[in-house]
Amino acid sequence: MDDLSLFLQADFTGTPAWLWLTFIGIVATLLAFDLGVLHKHDRPIGVRESLLLSAGYISMGLLFGAWVWWFLGERSGIDYFTGFMIEKSLSMDNVFVIAMIFGFFAIPREFQHRVLFWGIIGVIVLRALMIGVGAALVGEFSWVLYVFGGFLLLTGVKMLFVTEKPLDLAGNPVLKWMRRHMNISDEFHGGRFWVRLPRSGAAGGAASPAWFATPLFLALVLIELADLVFAADSVPAIFAITQDPFIVYTSNIFAILGLRALYFALAAMVHRFKYLKYALALVLVFIGSKIFLGGMIGKIPAPVSLVVIFGLLLGGVLYSLFKTRRAGVA
Repeated sequence: MDDLSLFLQADFTGTPAWLWLTFIGIVATLLAFDLGVLHKHDRPIGVRESLLLSAGYISMGLLFGAWVWWFLGERSGIDYFTGFMIEKSLSMDNVFVIAMIFGFFAIPREFQHRVLFWGIIGVIVLRALMIGVGAALVGEFSWVLYVFGGFLLLTGVKMLFVTEKPLDLAGNPVLKWMRRHMNISDEFHGGRFWVRLPRSGAAGGAASPAWFATPLFLALVLIELADLVFAADSVPAIFAITQDPFIVYTSNIFAILGLRALYFALAAMVHRFKYLKYALALVLVFIGSKIFLGGMIGKIPAPVSLVVIFGLLLGGVLYSLFKTRRAGVA
């Protein structure tokens, strides 16, 4: 019992191990309930169910943030909610990309939740690796924060003034590599990512069984790659707010859980948030500038940062909804 107590109280990246285990237990329970109970069988998910599922995930994320505030203090709580809001907002574009990927592979609606669910598992692992590396770099070399700040400034300015080109999924180099080096089935086989099928032998010989990737697997890989691209913005942004790996990681994961659940509702109305990207660009510029200003005039108080970021995002959402309130309005 003493050994267990020592383990639970052991420091892991500046946070007791039991806090990490609590977070992992909550996320694992939510995902098990999602796939094992709510979506045990593949079926289409409607807008109403998407909103309810997302509300559940978001509520758990907010409750966890409230607990962080109560247990770790006001500063940690504010940093958590700021990171939660930044990640959720920056991931909005990811919804559009996911919709494009599903459309490109013609993924049936009843299988889309399965792809998103396993995509979440990949995100949990990949974000842990990225945030671990980021925390190690910041801890060892404090000047890395200024690199993050400069990157965020450049990204924000680019978002403001450069028109993005449409994605060329057919020309994606990873997809081309998979098609050249892997057995690919052009047909769906239920909700399976891999299927064992006969493959013709050389010179018309007897067919031999082999593993084939289905379109669901190809879609899953591209969705994971898209998340890596978007994480290049969101991870430095939250590190600019706080360097606590526990706050960075937990706020990221809870924000992504809620957004993926909301996908089925947002995909149908993502065009209504056309002008949100300009608000996001200003948020990145503000966060990047905050790093450099901190070295000259002192740190901007966390509550001020939270209010500024929330105000910019709320303004972007309201302006987008106002400008697109009538069908056909650009």
